[in-house]
Amino acid sequence: METNINNPVFVLLVSSIFLLCSLVRICDGVDIIRQGQTVRDGDTLISEAEIFELGFFSPENSTLRFLGIWYKVDVKAVVWVANRNNPISGNDGALRIGVDGNLVVFDGNNSLVWSSNVSRFSSNNTAAILQNSGNFVLSSNESIGDTHGVHWQSFSHPTDTFLPGMRVPVNSAIGEYRAFTAWKSANDPSPGNYTVGVDPHGGPQIIIWDHIKRRWRSGQWNSVIFTGVSNMSNIASFLYGFKLSQPDENRTQYFTYNPSNPSDLLRFRVGWDGREHQLRWNEDEKKWEDLQLHPDPTNRCELYNLCGKYATCDNSNSLSCNCLKGFRPKFPDQWSRGNWSGGCERKIELQCQRTNGTGEPDGFKGLKCIKLPDLSNLFLSASNLDACGRSCLGNCSCNAYAFVSGIGCMMWTEDLVDISHLDQSGSLEFFYRLHHSELDGRRKISKLVIIIISLVGACSLMVALWLLWIYKKKPKGLPAVSSMPCCKDNDIAVLVQSKSKSKELSADLSVSSGILIDGNQVNRPELPIFNLGSLAAATNNFSEGNRLGQGGFGAVYKGELPGGQEIAVKRLSAKSCQGLEEFKNEIILIAKLQHRNLVRLLGCSIQGDEKMLIYEYMPNKSLDYFLFNEARKEKLDWRTRLSIIEGIARGLLYLHRDSRLRIIHRDLKASNILLDGEMNPKISDFGMARIFGGNQHEANTVRVVGTYGYMSPEYAMEGLFSVKSDVYSFGVLLLEIICGRRNTSFRSMEHTSLITYAWDLWNEDKAMDLVDPSIRDSCSPNEMLKCIHIGMLCVQDSAMHRPTMAAVMLLLESETPTLPMPRQPSYASMRSSIDADFISDGHEIVSSNNLTVTMVVGR
Repeated sequence: METNINNPVFVLLVSSIFLLCSLVRICDGVDIIRQGQTVRDGDTLISEAEIFELGFFSPENSTLRFLGIWYKVDVKAVVWVANRNNPISGNDGALRIGVDGNLVVFDGNNSLVWSSNVSRFSSNNTAAILQNSGNFVLSSNESIGDTHGVHWQSFSHPTDTFLPGMRVPVNSAIGEYRAFTAWKSANDPSPGNYTVGVDPHGGPQIIIWDHIKRRWRSGQWNSVIFTGVSNMSNIASFLYGFKLSQPDENRTQYFTYNPSNPSDLLRFRVGWDGREHQLRWNEDEKKWEDLQLHPDPTNRCELYNLCGKYATCDNSNSLSCNCLKGFRPKFPDQWSRGNWSGGCERKIELQCQRTNGTGEPDGFKGLKCIKLPDLSNLFLSASNLDACGRSCLGNCSCNAYAFVSGIGCMMWTEDLVDISHLDQSGSLEFFYRLHHSELDGRRKISKLVIIIISLVGACSLMVALWLLWIYKKKPKGLPAVSSMPCCKDNDIAVLVQSKSKSKELSADLSVSSGILIDGNQVNRPELPIFNLGSLAAATNNFSEGNRLGQGGFGAVYKGELPGGQEIAVKRLSAKSCQGLEEFKNEIILIAKLQHRNLVRLLGCSIQGDEKMLIYEYMPNKSLDYFLFNEARKEKLDWRTRLSIIEGIARGLLYLHRDSRLRIIHRDLKASNILLDGEMNPKISDFGMARIFGGNQHEANTVRVVGTYGYMSPEYAMEGLFSVKSDVYSFGVLLLEIICGRRNTSFRSMEHTSLITYAWDLWNEDKAMDLVDPSIRDSCSPNEMLKCIHIGMLCVQDSAMHRPTMAAVMLLLESETPTLPMPRQPSYASMRSSIDADFISDGHEIVSSNNLTVTMVVGR
């Protein structure tokens, strides 16, 4: 039947459809409002994934109406309010896009109660969309849903709630930024007394303000955690979710939060009572769980500066305020009655503040396990703890200092306030200024005593040199190691023969009494010197029956000293590809290191061309002796392998962070992991290692050394090495321990390396197929998958994407960590072809800077 367009019924029908499309949202989609459309009270916009809903609501026990956004699972979980200062009476409110392109809200009298208030538009043809993040975005109609062309967004005008995906600016030029304002009461969305935001000074930190007074603070952000939040210290930064971006062109950074599980419904809300809640939706119980609450009502020490200045707050047993050592209560009567607001004052005026400045200088006392004081300043010129301390000592107005990794040198020139004890180890340490007489009650040694000690020391040195000269005159076969004196590295030269190579080593080791790092001298260790005859007797004249193994350095022999102590003697081969540099390196480095997961150097021997290192004996040889042998690997059950993984990680963490010298090993592999009688791992072979200064993070070399299969991409291809180079090697080693096969054993297979094989299994959700069949049935799948995941993170191509060893340790020790997804490794497959060509053709590899470098092939 032909339709007559002039038919009145047809015209009425078309007009009705057009009117409906103008008034309701079903014609254009439930998440978008365009010009000419209206969201009336009772209508809602719903985000595409049905996570958030926008519409008019009334708080509990109230008839007033507000335009807001809430989680669809809970209408009470309101995350944003538009007209919080202008509520609407009655149910006649309406949201639309005005003629100027702005979002506007009218009441029943058609009076404007709220507007997005954008002053300029490139086009007034706008539309608004409610995104799945909870962000309500007004943009050009043509670019709706895109990040470009955004004119206004609710994330830039938040109320009391911080949602994942929001950005909170941090800029010292801007100063304090109060982004979120609490409701006035539980049932009144109008602005209340409390605000939350960021203070960027002295290391950015989250602050809760009560009007203009601080109520709580998170402690400074150190690129990993907020240092004053106790339960964050056990979680790595890339696990927890908070990130601080790099500065943009305006030197502004942004705090963001991304949940480890994107499907979690999370929000941070400042309550009308001044407490900040982190909430997560429990789908099973259909309610919100409080993950964090600050200030914690069970810990009054979280209230800002409860104990006043120069005092610490301890909530471990019962609330206790105590003055710092060297201070006393300013108002003793009030203090005894539990009113600590007056704080503490110095007992003795600082030496630098006295008119008569002569006398012993002030000093500093360290304090650990505390929340660092507030109101610090950054001193960027000081690049390590010692320089930071010297800078503070030279400034009489500096009351305290700390050097925090990820922040730098922090100084306090104002009163020390809001200090409290934290309930975990590993907390930050800071040093506060005291008069010298208050430092542990000790008096400084007088100049006369120093002179006397110096003279005694000089005389002792002369006697020692005379005894060494006498010793040198004795027959070679007589002295035993037990009667040998203990001498410093520069005394080694006395025992070195006159041959050219030995002279070179003697000059290198005796040039000074210490190592220079960043211009600072580090004293060398005292090291026992063994003579060749005693070592020959201990090893049955280096017999084949005493040989433990053969490495790139040379042969290693088992020996027994006259007292019964078992030793391992590492004998430098004349044909070794490792020479004087590696030998000297190992003497200097490993004798300074003391850790249960590092092999212990007992001494050395240098006579003529013979150069030897003497270690503690490891009865279970090396990790590869068990791991890559089908019969012996049975002794490596999963608990033993996990213990070995954790031990290696602890040893590397000590080298990278906790030792006095920051050490990059550069040759971590299974054969360099020795096992003691209880199968505890000990990292060995420091011939390739390098020392880093306190402020040095990476270095470049034209002599790339190490072992194929364990080298990180940036080191093998560009000569760049850092702590992240060792992390890569650790990742390869971890995967080898899990699968029980060498990385290089995959070269002839479809997968060109263990890394590419592991990635393919990981990508196909078949990661358990990687596990050594001998332990697959007895291991914990959760533990195993966690370790595989950590290994994949460690072997990522880019060093910046790999975790530090500190983060690795936290991951290994965490019960149920949530880890980021690793990126697909592209270097491993490419490297395999390079390796094959190199090994078959004997070619040298040319680095990216056009310098030819020598590679030491795996041993």
